[in-house]
Amino acid sequence: MGAQKKKRHNKVTFKPYDQNQMWLLPPSLGDLIPANHLVRLVNVAIEGLDLEPILNTYEGGGSSAYHPRMLLKALVYGYIEKLYSSRKI
Repeated sequence: MGAQKKKRHNKVTFKPYDQNQMWLLPPSLGDLIPANHLVRLVNVAIEGLDLEPILNTYEGGGSSAYHPRMLLKALVYGYIEKLYSSRKI
């Protein structure tokens, strides 16, 4: 009896991630954030990064994961605000 190989899925799926999602009131999440807020700088900085090395580590299969770009934004902003506990972030 040989060891059976696990079936691996090549397709990586992430949970839907849309920063421009419309709400009933206010019409957009961006409307709640002031134009000069630090979170906007974090957003622009992380959007400019090449995350291909991180994305290539995902194997796929199982339930969908949160997008690494969204998680990195939350982590960086939390650290800037001196929040180092993932529960507080």
